[in-house]
Amino acid sequence: MRRLFHSVSLAAGAALLTTGAANAVDLTIVSWGGAYTASQQKAYHEPYMAANPGVTIINDDSAAEGLAKLRAQVEAGNVTWDLVDMVASDAITACDEGLAMEIDPDKVLAPAPDGTPASQDFFDGTLTVGGTNCFIPQIVYSTTFGYRTDKVGDKVPTTIADVFDLEKFPGKRALEKKPINNLEWALIADGVPGDKVYEVLDTPEGVERAFAKLDTIKDQVIWWSKGAVPPQLLADGEVVIASAYNGRLFNAIAVESQPIAMMWDWQAFDLDGWVIPAGAKNLNAVTDYLYYATDTQRLADQAKFISYGPARKSSAPLVGKHADLGIDMKPHMPTDPANAKNVLQFDYVWWADNRADMDERFNAWLAQ
Repeated sequence: MRRLFHSVSLAAGAALLTTGAANAVDLTIVSWGGAYTASQQKAYHEPYMAANPGVTIINDDSAAEGLAKLRAQVEAGNVTWDLVDMVASDAITACDEGLAMEIDPDKVLAPAPDGTPASQDFFDGTLTVGGTNCFIPQIVYSTTFGYRTDKVGDKVPTTIADVFDLEKFPGKRALEKKPINNLEWALIADGVPGDKVYEVLDTPEGVERAFAKLDTIKDQVIWWSKGAVPPQLLADGEVVIASAYNGRLFNAIAVESQPIAMMWDWQAFDLDGWVIPAGAKNLNAVTDYLYYATDTQRLADQAKFISYGPARKSSAPLVGKHADLGIDMKPHMPTDPANAKNVLQFDYVWWADNRADMDERFNAWLAQ
């Protein structure tokens, strides 16, 4: 792959939050919409704008198409986004293609309250996924499954195999419209041990095996592309089981009181975070915002609104109760031991290397 880095070299002191630190400027921040953007709005955006009255943050909910749209902007020489929320595998690709800026975390990001440099405070390897230095992690999240408690009968789904068992659990499923996670789950449901999934997927026979398993439920699947969709499909009773981001399911269950429960078997851990577009026009304002929005307290604050684990070690002890519900958020995190008995360790590098080929194969399969 071509790798062309654009570096950001700022003195740490230059990024300190000060009222009016950034002059009047509009920052267009791209994220995922729904409950996730709402958590960012409450934890980061609103406090930052209150402290910096010259800054207006404009939310753009285009993150699902973020990599493709960022590529088009950079290639056209017309970058209109200031900061883009991406999953780690897409950030690796963006970095490799020169679409995102490389950063030195200890010059751009805040240290922990005890002075520990950012490079040592973020969870190991999260700032350098895939050997790149463009990704600024915010959260550990998972894609897992929700099901309608009133539509599954006396038995409840407890394993990935149950998702593929239309006889035991009849009804429509909802799956994300991309090969990521679906191929891995299909292989696990077909008997492949979780720690051998990528070894099997690395062969043509393994890929065919995964698609063959997906074939068994294909005509019962509703495909989704935006994170708000699967909880709504469940709430509307259009599907019995749906893959979804754990934070969206938490919101549907705990906040909206929907008749939905979660199944954590082989939840797929992933990282989500920021990249700075190459050619970003408001770089000083962006880095000032990042220094604030990714500090220890702000990442812990986000967990007050959605059940995603903060990416900093120093933030984890600060995770407390939901801001509105008053319930302890720790048991609702994907990293809670009770939820993490079987975890799919997402292979960022494998997907960065194989995403284009798998997307092509997946889209061809959908069209069959």
